[in-house]
Parts: sequence; C-alpha cells; structure tokens
Amino acid sequence: MEKNHLETQKYQKAKQRVKAMKGFYNHLTVYCIVIPTLIFVNLKFEPHFHWFWFSLIGWGIGLFTHWLKVFGFLKIGFGKNWEENKIKEIMAAQNSKKG
Repeated sequence: MEKNHLETQKYQKAKQRVKAMKGFYNHLTVYCIVIPTLIFVNLKFEPHFHWFWFSLIGWGIGLFTHWLKVFGFLKIGFGKNWEENKIKEIMAAQNSKKG
C-alpha cells in the first residue's frame, strides 16, 4: 500500500515537472516568434529609434528566469518545496543527535 502511494507521488511530481518544462518551451517559442516580428516592425516603420531592445532584453530576462526556475538552477528564495524540505532536514538533524 505504502509503495503504491510513493509511486503515485513520484508520478505526480514527474507530471508537474513535465508540465513546467512544457510551459517553458511554449514561452520560448512565443519569444522566438514575437521578438523577430517586433524587430521587423521597428526597423520597417521607425528605423531611427531601436525600441525593440526594451522588449528583447526585458522579456529575455523573464525567459532566463523562467529557465532557471524550471530546470532547477534557481535555489534562491522559498519555493514550493522549501518548507517540506526544511522540515525533513530538521527532522534528520534531530534523529542524528538522538542516535
């Protein structure tokens, strides 16, 4: 029974991870379509002022942050699993002191 529960939890966690990855790739796809369109529009109709850089850099920073979050490199802050991981860490430390 407990093994089945653990398998279900692992499956749900993997499913959430795949959903997050899919969200990132959708974000990247939209970025790769919209930014060149903005560059074209900017250079075609207002070539003396390159305003597309604001979108390219601003959205690029957001996209990079999304990438960091999805692929696990952003360990700063209190993420979704922070509280649960901290509880496990404290419990492990208490158990090692007792033993």
